[in-house]
Amino acid sequence: MTSPVSTIPNLGPASEAAFARAGITSAEELRAIGPDEGYRRLLAAGTRPHFIGYYVLVMGLQGRPWNDCKGEEKKALRKRFDALCATFNRSDAKLRADLEQALDMLGVVARS
Repeated sequence: MTSPVSTIPNLGPASEAAFARAGITSAEELRAIGPDEGYRRLLAAGTRPHFIGYYVLVMGLQGRPWNDCKGEEKKALRKRFDALCATFNRSDAKLRADLEQALDMLGVVARS
């Protein structure tokens, strides 16, 4: 049995929907791939990068409140986030998201 993504602390229905668009449909899958790969998949699905969203995910996967991230830990997470975003070609993600949206509207791909 699988648990919804929203069972992870700090993640609610909007996060659950975003992860579903990225092909991640369970808390177990998100835990298995970890925050960096999970966030990379969000970016690939067209989600705009946002540091707070990233560290909220990291904290949630650790079972910690989102606002528990401070000081040196937060600086280190910012470096991870920046490195993750730097390796990602956002124009490719937008193109892919637009293509998938068009195919979905035409009924070529199954609706989520």
